[in-house]
Amino acid sequence: MAESQSTVLAGVLREHSDEIAREWVRLQQNDLTLRNNLLRAGELEQQCREFLAALVNALQNGGGADVLRSETWAPVRELLSGISRTRARQGFTPTETAMFVFSLKQPVFDLLRREVKSDELADISWAATTVLDALGLYTTETYQRGREEIIARQQQELLELSTPVVQLWHGVLALPLIGTLDSARTQVVMESLLQAVVETGSQIAIIDITGVPVVDTLVAQHLLKTVAAARLMGADCIISGIRPQIAQTIVHLGVEINDVITKATLADAFAIALTRIGLHVTRKNAPRREAAAE
Repeated sequence: MAESQSTVLAGVLREHSDEIAREWVRLQQNDLTLRNNLLRAGELEQQCREFLAALVNALQNGGGADVLRSETWAPVRELLSGISRTRARQGFTPTETAMFVFSLKQPVFDLLRREVKSDELADISWAATTVLDALGLYTTETYQRGREEIIARQQQELLELSTPVVQLWHGVLALPLIGTLDSARTQVVMESLLQAVVETGSQIAIIDITGVPVVDTLVAQHLLKTVAAARLMGADCIISGIRPQIAQTIVHLGVEINDVITKATLADAFAIALTRIGLHVTRKNAPRREAAAE
């Protein structure tokens, strides 16, 4: 964008900023793609006026067409980044977020047709189009990055929630696993288990895989790594939930688990754990029917 075009555009926008802001807000509020219930009262107008002020300042300071890299446009990009990330958290769609910038075209072009000389109109309009298109695309890209960050954070939270460590008895922990085990989840599982071992001083940890649908070589290796890490912390592991299909798969794959205790059910594993720490379960009173028979 030539400096003269930038200056003319900045002057027009600054002189009629109130008019542009009112029309811009009206267009967005009347747009069926904008869900006004997601914005607080006056928030949209405030965002529009702040963006217009930043846009005018960038144009007035000689901002060229290099909107995505120029330092002159840094305040505008920062403002759009904040709006995009906020709307991503609020649940706006990419279209709704991008229309924040693209809907500015109509009031700006209407104003340019009225205020700019005909021989300069084409150049000024093209300069405005170039800037607004670049800012609109930047808004969409920032929104996408914001959504990816939210999804990544939610995935991490789900991983942490899906690997609870339960203390069944003093010195006995249980880690019930549900779903598929991959490298990322194994890391969370290992960290959760080791942290619980340290906090409780437990000697036995039961890893229950009843809820793991498929056990392949990778899953078996992940389990063995977790067992080895727990042993380094002074806790022995018992793997429960070994179904016939899983047993056959492990044998077929040739995975060596000779030094790991395995049980079919969590109850069986718990009984072994109690025995390992020197406890046993006895029935306090005989059932009434047995007592009557005697």
